Amino acid sequence: MPRARSKVLSILTAVLLLAGCATPLRQLMPTPIVYQQPGGLQIFAQAADQQLNPNLDLIYITDRGPETDPESTLPYGQTRARRITFGTTQVRLTPAITWNALLEQSQRGQRTRAIGLELGTTKESGHFPDEPYQLHQLPNGLIERDRAEMARHQEAKQTLSQEIERRLKTSSSKKILLYVHGFNETFASAAYTTAELCHFLGREDVCTFFTWPASSTGNFLTSYTTTTESADYAVEHLKKTIRLLARVPGVEGLQLLAHSRGTAVMLRAVRELGLEAISAGQEPMVAYRIDNLVLMSPDIDVDIAGQQITGFLSDPDLVTVWPEGRLPRMLKGRMTIYASPEDRALRVSKFLFRSRNRMGQLRPEDLPPKTRTYFATLGKLDLITYQGDRTDFFGHSYFTTNPQVSSDLIQMIRYGKKPGEPGRELVQTSSVTWRFPTP
Repeated sequence: MPRARSKVLSILTAVLLLAGCATPLRQLMPTPIVYQQPGGLQIFAQAADQQLNPNLDLIYITDRGPETDPESTLPYGQTRARRITFGTTQVRLTPAITWNALLEQSQRGQRTRAIGLELGTTKESGHFPDEPYQLHQLPNGLIERDRAEMARHQEAKQTLSQEIERRLKTSSSKKILLYVHGFNETFASAAYTTAELCHFLGREDVCTFFTWPASSTGNFLTSYTTTTESADYAVEHLKKTIRLLARVPGVEGLQLLAHSRGTAVMLRAVRELGLEAISAGQEPMVAYRIDNLVLMSPDIDVDIAGQQITGFLSDPDLVTVWPEGRLPRMLKGRMTIYASPEDRALRVSKFLFRSRNRMGQLRPEDLPPKTRTYFATLGKLDLITYQGDRTDFFGHSYFTTNPQVSSDLIQMIRYGKKPGEPGRELVQTSSVTWRFPTP
């Protein structure tokens, strides 16, 4: 057996073994370097007097079906729902901790007490009508949507929008953070990652997550296949979500973050929204107010990802409403890709798909000079490579488990710093590629 295939099969075996193990209590991610004392920034310097509840209250949007397993405590399971549901869920810190103690522990490189995460109360606020929406044929032969169903659609939009508006009033950033998870995630684990990101971004944004039915039980190979198709299924629902969030009165920007297979859902949704705006004669940057689009450990074939990112740019017959060949602007901020050649989870994905390479494994030298020049001209994309020690079993969640990487993410999203600026001391390896410095 070739050595490479033997290595991948050994990883698959480890995955299968892990799938049958009990999951320990999730611990709050390590403190990012940017906050570590002495000398670090104050995580809640401006909001310390107002933020008194250690627990986090998040908005969720999902196309998961309700959980049917009587032994499960989760509100939503792994089946696909034919509608979008939304509400709020609480992530509690455990054992119970005071706000001042949390502030102290959130700035320690080495914590003196454990801080666990557990799912608290989940309240469903509403849902959109079941799909497909009903239709009626008119006497003149035209077709229209059912008016009662359209009224329920508008009511759901208004309910979700009003909840976000309410939170924007107390948000110091006036922005929405939307996180999309990857494979092998439950409703709870998606909430935990969102809570961690929200907490270490200073709890300044309105924190939301979109959770889709990524399989997390059963045979690994069949679960991964199911997840791949569920990701395709979720694209339309994520599109509706992003469009709705961008149109909430008072929102000044969207921070879109996706991990692993969730990056495929995110990238397709953003691309299709971009085409939607372009066909209407609008600039996507104005229509959707996307500040940052961050793809972390993206589990996408590199050629497909490249086509998703650049396809409309190479179709001049599509973009016809801007004079003299000028291209419409897509993002207010930047697209950032975090990759690691040592990502063991993506090695498995590469093997299963027979992929030339996964986007989340890219090294600077993997980008041909023409591609680097192309993205440098666009001026909106950065590929950042991490090649340090693994801080989680698969080396796939380093954006939260590695304090160096999470610090870079925070400096970009919260403080608006570009690669190479103070606080983001990355080593530039080409016009659009960077790597973390060697310790």
